[in-house]
Amino acid sequence: MSEFKMAPKAEKKSFPTAEKFNMIEKVQYAEGSVVSKIIIRNEKGNITLFAFDKGEFLSEHTAPFDAIVQVLDGVGEIIIDGKLHELKVGESIIMPANIRHAVIAKEQLKMLLTMIK
Repeated sequence: MSEFKMAPKAEKKSFPTAEKFNMIEKVQYAEGSVVSKIIIRNEKGNITLFAFDKGEFLSEHTAPFDAIVQVLDGVGEIIIDGKLHELKVGESIIMPANIRHAVIAKEQLKMLLTMIK
């Protein structure tokens, strides 16, 4: 398993507006990797798509704001403050600010992460 590290804070980015798209199709799996694609990033927060190959993960960390994970494809484990939560397609969980959390793909996993500042 490899450890995924978030990219440094970047300039404002977003998908084109007023154009229909399918979130599941906007991020692709890559063998042995975690792929992320920023939908929106600005001073108010960010929305990011992730595709995890089976067994890949985001290591335990904290964030200064609440964030919601929505599973779009596959099965993942979200660990919050040491407690494991298994999420399947259509399920979501809020990761509270300043509490340690991690994400592990039990099988290939696509998720949407929304963090509002």
